[in-house]
Amino acid sequence: QVQLVESGGGSVQAGGSLRLSCAASGYTFTRNCVGWFRQSPGKEREGVAVMYTSGGMTYYADSVEGRFTISEDNAKNTVYLQMNSLELEDTAIYFCAARNTYSSRWCSSVIGSTNPDFDHWGQGTQVTVSS
Repeated sequence: QVQLVESGGGSVQAGGSLRLSCAASGYTFTRNCVGWFRQSPGKEREGVAVMYTSGGMTYYADSVEGRFTISEDNAKNTVYLQMNSLELEDTAIYFCAARNTYSSRWCSSVIGSTNPDFDHWGQGTQVTVSS
């Protein structure tokens, strides 16, 4: 019924770019906190970028700010993560997530959370950055 599907992952050399997509079916991102998270072996999940769709506010982890951009295409009901200037430490499985909420404050808070209470999660897409 409700499904989030990530795509766009792959292998790229350091300094390169990738664009991840998160397409929703049976669901809309209207008035939602939507975000991207990543997890690598031996490390806990971390928030990378989130957006509160009602106002378009975005929040980024310090490690990716200035390099990553989260955006939304309302017509396609899809959220994107543009990743530029990729670094080795960006290697991880990237997940998208969504939660219907009226609170932009809650949305901003998930950047520092390892287990945010989102309603829906995608299956993940692998990003591998090499030298």
